[in-house]
Amino acid sequence: MKVCIIGQGYIGLPTAALFSKNHCKVVGVDISEKIINNLNKGIVHIEEPGIGDLIKNAVEKKSYSASLTPQKADAFIITVPTPYIAENYSCDLSYVIDACHSILPYLEKGNIVIIESTVAPMSTDEQIKPIFEEAGFSIGKDLYLAHCPERVLPGKIMYELVNNNRIIGGVTEECAKKASEVYGEFVEGELILTEAKTAELSKCMENTFRDVNIALANELTKICAEIGVNALDVIEMANKHPRVNLHSPGPGVGGHCLAIDPYFIYAKAPETAKIIKLARDTNNSMPDFVCDNIRKIIKKGKIAVLGVSYKGNTDDDRESPAYEIIDKLSNDYEIQIHDPHVENPNYVNFDIAVKDSDLILVLCDHNEFKDLDYNLIKKSMKNPVIFDTKNIIKEVPSEIKLYNYGNLYELN
Repeated sequence: MKVCIIGQGYIGLPTAALFSKNHCKVVGVDISEKIINNLNKGIVHIEEPGIGDLIKNAVEKKSYSASLTPQKADAFIITVPTPYIAENYSCDLSYVIDACHSILPYLEKGNIVIIESTVAPMSTDEQIKPIFEEAGFSIGKDLYLAHCPERVLPGKIMYELVNNNRIIGGVTEECAKKASEVYGEFVEGELILTEAKTAELSKCMENTFRDVNIALANELTKICAEIGVNALDVIEMANKHPRVNLHSPGPGVGGHCLAIDPYFIYAKAPETAKIIKLARDTNNSMPDFVCDNIRKIIKKGKIAVLGVSYKGNTDDDRESPAYEIIDKLSNDYEIQIHDPHVENPNYVNFDIAVKDSDLILVLCDHNEFKDLDYNLIKKSMKNPVIFDTKNIIKEVPSEIKLYNYGNLYELN
C-alpha cells in the first residue's frame, strides 16, 4: 500500500513513520521546505521518543520520502491543523480544505481519503465531502471518505498510535470498512467503525471531558486560596473515594486539543453548551490567577521561568499558557526563560536563569524540574522563593520558600 500523508507535524510524522515501518510506501507532504529537506536526510523536527530512528531507517530503506507536493497513492491522510476562529469559536477548516484541494489532481477511483485533523461535528459530510463530489467522485462507490481522529498523548505518541483503540468514522459503511483496512496495517487496538459525524463529536467530547474536569480543579484552587484551605490536600482526600478522580490544577490548559476542541462543540450550540464554555473561560483565566499571585509574592525583580511546553518532557508548546503568563509579566519584571526541551536562542540554561533571581516560576512539569539543584538555588538567590504552578516539587530545604496550589491562601 502507498500512503500519502498531508502534514508532517506531531501527528502526521509519527503516522508516516509507523506506516513505513509496516511495509507501506509513504510520502509525507508539508509546506515547509526546511522540514522537507531535513526529513529527506532522516532529520526529524519534533521531540517524540522512537520517531527519529524510525524515520532515519525509513529514509535509508526508501520506504519514506518527504515532498512539498502530494503524489498518487492508495490512501491519503490529512493531518493539518484546525485552529478556531476567535470571533465565533467555530472550527477553521481552511487548512483541511486546502489539503483536500491539493490532492484532487492525484486522486484515482478506488482511493481512500482520511481526515485525521480534529474537526467540528458535521464537517466531513457538509464541507469536506462536497469537495470530492464536485470533482466527479461518488463517495462510497469510487472514493472512500472517512474521519478517523487521533487520540494520543505527546511523549507516548508512537506507542498509543499502535495500541489505542481507533475510531473509524465513514461517510458510508463501505467508507468505514475501507478506512479500517488502512489502519489495520499497524493498529493493534480495536478498530471501532461508526459514522463520520459520530467520530467527529466523540473526539471533541474526549477533549472537552478533560477540559471540564481540569476547570473544576482550577476553580477549586481559586476557592481554596480565597477561603484558606489546601487545595492539593482536598484533591488527594477526595480522590481516595473509589468513584472520584479530580484532575490536577495548573497554570492553564495548552495543546492543540484541549484548548481548542471544546470550542467546536460550543460554536454548534452556543445557547446550550454552557458548561463547556464556562470551563473554557475558567481555564483561560488561570494565567491571570498565576500573575496575580506572583505580584503578591514579589513586587518587582527578576523571575526565572522554568518551562514553556504545555506538556512535560516534550517540546510541544502549542497553545501553552506559559506564553500568556510571560507576556503579562514582561512589562513589570525581568524574565529569564529556561526550557531544556524547547530550542530558542533567547532561552538560557538553568544556572543563568536562577542567578540573582527573586522568584523561580515553574510552568511545566518536565522531569528536570521535579528535583532542582537546591544548593545552587541557595547560592544564586538572596531570598530563595519558588512558585510551582504544576505542583511537582514535593519538598525543599527549609531555607527555600515554596508556594504551590496548596498554600496560596498564605498570600491573602
